[in-house]
Amino acid sequence: MANQSQKTVYKIVLTGGPCGGKTTGQSRLSTFFENLGWKVFRVPETATVLLSGGVKFADLSPDEAIKFQENLLKTMIQIENTFFELGRTCQRNCLIICDRGAMDASAFISKEKWETMMAANNWNSVELRDNRYNHIVHMVSAANGAEDFYSTEDHACRSEGVELARELDYNAAAAWIGHPYFDVIDNSTDFDKKMNRLIACVCQKIGIDTGDRLNVNSKKRKFLVKSPIPVDTEFPPFQDFDVVHNYLQSDLRKAQVRLRKRGQKGHWSYIHTLRKFHPTNGQSVEVRTQLTHRDYLNMLPQRDDAHFTIFKKRRCFIYNNQYYQLDIYRQPTHPRCRGLVLLETYSATYDQDTLIQSLPKFLTIEKEVTGDPAYSMYNLSLKEDWKTSKKYYAGTDSNGRSKWSMNGHSDSKPDHRCKVNGVSDEKVNGHSEKVNGYGSRKTGGYPNVNGHRDTNGHGHVNGANITNGKPHGVELQNFQSNHRIEDLGTPKIAKVAVKT
Repeated sequence: MANQSQKTVYKIVLTGGPCGGKTTGQSRLSTFFENLGWKVFRVPETATVLLSGGVKFADLSPDEAIKFQENLLKTMIQIENTFFELGRTCQRNCLIICDRGAMDASAFISKEKWETMMAANNWNSVELRDNRYNHIVHMVSAANGAEDFYSTEDHACRSEGVELARELDYNAAAAWIGHPYFDVIDNSTDFDKKMNRLIACVCQKIGIDTGDRLNVNSKKRKFLVKSPIPVDTEFPPFQDFDVVHNYLQSDLRKAQVRLRKRGQKGHWSYIHTLRKFHPTNGQSVEVRTQLTHRDYLNMLPQRDDAHFTIFKKRRCFIYNNQYYQLDIYRQPTHPRCRGLVLLETYSATYDQDTLIQSLPKFLTIEKEVTGDPAYSMYNLSLKEDWKTSKKYYAGTDSNGRSKWSMNGHSDSKPDHRCKVNGVSDEKVNGHSEKVNGYGSRKTGGYPNVNGHRDTNGHGHVNGANITNGKPHGVELQNFQSNHRIEDLGTPKIAKVAVKT
């Protein structure tokens, strides 16, 4: 994006436990992006600035400690705003690196006191976590996976120091669970490769092609999860979000364009995603832009009528130092999505058996579906039968070019039952039309998840009246008015053969 006419301001938070590589990471990121011609600002860690003035937590009473955290957060926000304003007025593309961010303060006080502080200052997690920063990168402490290299100024490699560092590392990561673009850089490689992985993940999110300059082994992996999912108590600490996706009209052979609305408790963030396809080699780059509520509403009328609106419940959590997103598809949706649950993560492990063994043990993984066009959200949202659709995206051909034609199947002897991986439309992906309450043909409300009905009592969201039990206001009302109930019945989708 550095060569685009429109300037980019990208705000990233580097967080993590002690001896995780944050300081070196800032330096490497700064050098890399300055070499690209970007302006780089480095926001200092506010806690270090204040604590260097003689403040000692051990000397503070509980009330003083809470007040100090509140003032620290206010100071951090003001310091960051100064740099954000400089980035806005800068004439060049600008990377702003924050040494920790607003949500890190929540790792040092109880949840109850944090909620009280938020309410007293009219703050909310969506604004402080999701809308304030473009990207969060957690640098895992050397005390977790690289113990031989862990050290501090006070003591080196003592067991109690390592244990405390691990606890601080976990708390720092947990504070950011739920941010839409949250990467964990662990110690599975040596330190130089760890730094390269940091730079590569930032470039990938911005949409910068690094070519072969960085040796990056990790890639996005997707898995089909058998429903019903376990009860909430089986999960590690998690954050749940309501997510709405709408595809916009575009020249599909050149780009896919979509809007995403994502929120908690009536607070929303908005993202515009442009997935561009290279005209000769078929490779794609995704460019994400954060939107205001007004921009989002202005773009909604550009929806592509060939696609259904996608409604999801997204659960974000960390398991064994790995960050996961669990997407639970909700009604109203196409019958092919009923009961569909997909798990996503980034991993550098190429041996499938090893990778499967490392996945969360409390989930039943049916198979890996990475790169399988039958589980592409673009294809899942299509209204047309996949057999006859000219918009079906089948990946790339042997020459690397994107394929959009009819799955490579002939038009003879059409079979109007959906068979994905050999499963008929009565059971798509192994799920019947009624799975965990997903099979209800009523469109007014969320399905049953884990035996509980989600009423999700949104109030007035950004001026839009959201009715209790109807999850996403404008999008859902438009969906109901534009589609008859029978549209959601048994699908007439031709037979699809999928290679795994």
